Amino acid sequence: MIENKPTLAQIQEGVAILIDKPLNWSSFDAINKIKWSIRKVKIGHCGTLDPLATGLLICCTGKMTKQITTFQKQEKEYTGTFTIGATTPTYDLESEPGNFSDYSSVTPEQIRQTCTLFTGDIRQVPPIHSAIKQDGKPVYKLARAGKEVQLEPRAVTIHEFEITNINLPVITFRVVCSTGTYIRSLAHDFGQALGCGAYLSSLRRTRIGDVSVNDAWTVQEWVDYIKAEKEKEPAIQS
Repeated sequence: MIENKPTLAQIQEGVAILIDKPLNWSSFDAINKIKWSIRKVKIGHCGTLDPLATGLLICCTGKMTKQITTFQKQEKEYTGTFTIGATTPTYDLESEPGNFSDYSSVTPEQIRQTCTLFTGDIRQVPPIHSAIKQDGKPVYKLARAGKEVQLEPRAVTIHEFEITNINLPVITFRVVCSTGTYIRSLAHDFGQALGCGAYLSSLRRTRIGDVSVNDAWTVQEWVDYIKAEKEKEPAIQS
């Protein structure tokens, strides 16, 4: 059940809360803030967003936590930017750009044609700076320790991939994809196909299944709303 303005009783019973995760917050930061606003309620989220990504984070409470896997399996929509002419170890701006390359010969036609290479069923290697576990440890910890990390390609589906603006070296895009898709890897692979490198310079998750970020609360809006609800219903306070 997704309620626009759930009561405290409904939250304890179980609802899906739509949150617009802010920039530079981890998904844990956001859900922890939601958790402490309501307290003593079981809560979980449906799909991690990196700290440098913003957008839709679905938080489930109570009995709705049983639906987390269902939400996670649904297709997702993202908008964002690639910056071409360089790469980063993390495939985004969590690490410094390097390996600079001339991109002056890259044309808009070449960019749009490259999209077709990454549309449909593709195989993608996840970033080594990710939470995927290898030998029981997240691979990003192994990578940071300087250890060699080898990840196998995974099957993912890119349902839609369009370029919405080109202002080189920045390319603005929209992607609709299956669960398990790493947009950071898409940026890296896109740059490799162009022959000049690229990294993900911004990302926003705009939709999960039929649920839009346009219907989401900011974290502060949610905290203020819960505070007002507790003042109206003191008997249900945690």
